[in-house]
Amino acid sequence: MTNSEESINYNLLKNRFRGYLPVIIDVETAGFNAKTDALLEIAAITVKMDESGWLLPDQKCHFHIQPFEGANINPDSLKFNGIDIDNPLRGAISENIAISELFKMVRQAQKQAECQRAIIVAHNATFDQSFLMAAADRVQAKRNPFHPFGMFDTATLSGFMFGQTVLVKACQAANIPFDHRQAHSALYDTERTAELFCYMVNHLKHLGGFPHIVAK
Repeated sequence: MTNSEESINYNLLKNRFRGYLPVIIDVETAGFNAKTDALLEIAAITVKMDESGWLLPDQKCHFHIQPFEGANINPDSLKFNGIDIDNPLRGAISENIAISELFKMVRQAQKQAECQRAIIVAHNATFDQSFLMAAADRVQAKRNPFHPFGMFDTATLSGFMFGQTVLVKACQAANIPFDHRQAHSALYDTERTAELFCYMVNHLKHLGGFPHIVAK
């Protein structure tokens, strides 16, 4: 290890991911096309580090979202995720409000951690990122805190670590409880994905894999 590496405090979040703040995201949608299909639900959880450098879930937000004007609604998708878009108890809000509030939370966490930018963490992350970025474009969101194409995919990471790419099976491998009845709720899936991501990062640290020192 070089002298410059020794001077870096890896117990600070800003130094763990090259200045990026990981933010765990999950979406529920009315289809697979981010440009044409409605975004119906989104949840996000930021992370923090304790004094010893262990990664923990932190702040969270969760919104049910009204389909944007002209959005395509695929009945098969609604059957899969169980969302009744006409139910007033959903408390759905506009994309504009949801994206604005989510970005506000992320920017505050980013500033507090002294990170330069946020990066999306999600299970099969390309899907979630595409819907978030499409919604941000539709509402012409200002100061989007997320990297435009970079992401951490927990499906890939858990495949590498556990040999499992399905969220529930990866959680089981990490001894994280998973209730099938609550699956496909954006908030529940985000909470489990956040636990899984933190577990994998912390397990690597425990094994001495980051930074490059032998665990004592």
